[in-house]
Amino acid sequence: MTDAYTVVDHTYDAIVLGAGGAGLRAAFGLAEKGFKTVCISKLFPTRSHTVAAQGGINAALGNMTEDDWKWHTYDTIKGSDWLSDQNAVHYMCKEAIPAVLELESYGMPFSRTSEGKIYQRAFGGQSLNYGAGGQAKRTACVADRTGHSMLHTLFGRSLGYNCQFFVEYFALDLIMVDGECRGVTAFNMADGSIHRIRANNTVLATGGYGRSYFSATSAHTCTGDGNAMAARAGLPNSD
Repeated sequence: MTDAYTVVDHTYDAIVLGAGGAGLRAAFGLAEKGFKTVCISKLFPTRSHTVAAQGGINAALGNMTEDDWKWHTYDTIKGSDWLSDQNAVHYMCKEAIPAVLELESYGMPFSRTSEGKIYQRAFGGQSLNYGAGGQAKRTACVADRTGHSMLHTLFGRSLGYNCQFFVEYFALDLIMVDGECRGVTAFNMADGSIHRIRANNTVLATGGYGRSYFSATSAHTCTGDGNAMAARAGLPNSD
């Protein structure tokens, strides 16, 4: 090649890589707190793989049977064969309850019981009383289209905040200075330009990497770019 790439510089307070459920919630949460935020996605946000999730969201709401977030924590750690980060699981299971209620407040149309409560279905690996009480009905859902409903709800909500989206930009690498992340470089797939985006805060919400395996039900977009960027930058990766 004889011509130099076009390089465009940007500066933000925070960058979110990925515009699935996690990325959208992080992006408008940062914007809500006053951070100048950009959300970068290689897909249009409603094409993110969250849209394909069917089953539902586990949270110990106790709408169908008595439940406890500590039982949910036990099931999750046991389901990981005790390999998971137990502090992270503890936090996730406790915060799942207000997170589901928050989604409800955003207008996510959960399936309902005859009393009007969020319907919860039985799902694999979920038990009552630390495995001694039988099957738990813990999974809040929107029929069999939970991820589709969640993603569209969150994207609609995100449009109410001052958060900028770089859509169909492929993040290439983290910008590392003295072992600290100071931003990312990204490739605009529409015109081939390279974008150098600086920020003191970068959130990786790049999803799974099912397509690193020969056979997977994940979409062909689930290639683990975020994990690879972290590894190249010398940051720790965990399963």
